[in-house]
Amino acid sequence: MSSTTSMIATRYRLQEWAEQVRACQNRPDGMKVIDWCAQNNITKADYYYRLRKVREACLESMPKDMVSTSIVPVPAEVMNPKSAPSTSTGLDISVNGFSIHVTEATSLDLLSTILQVISHAQ
Repeated sequence: MSSTTSMIATRYRLQEWAEQVRACQNRPDGMKVIDWCAQNNITKADYYYRLRKVREACLESMPKDMVSTSIVPVPAEVMNPKSAPSTSTGLDISVNGFSIHVTEATSLDLLSTILQVISHAQ
């Protein structure tokens, strides 16, 4: 009986924490996490603990094959710093907190893959 009660309490707590995490991630532009936490009467450490627990619960609930396919292979041209000129002109793109620098030498396939990955990242 107590294990069932404990499991239900844990699920309820995780749902509550997931709502808090969503609310913090949807905070107004320019508002820092610490300011949001102060407004919602939780410490920054508690927020990040809750975020970690919600993420862990999400990963545990995902099918194993989905987790393994979420790893993105990195092409050799990205890992080889010698291939990029040190003073290259190009375009800087920022999406979801990720920034990339695109030049004429950037392959369209690589750019497409990177943009797909970062558009789904949080």
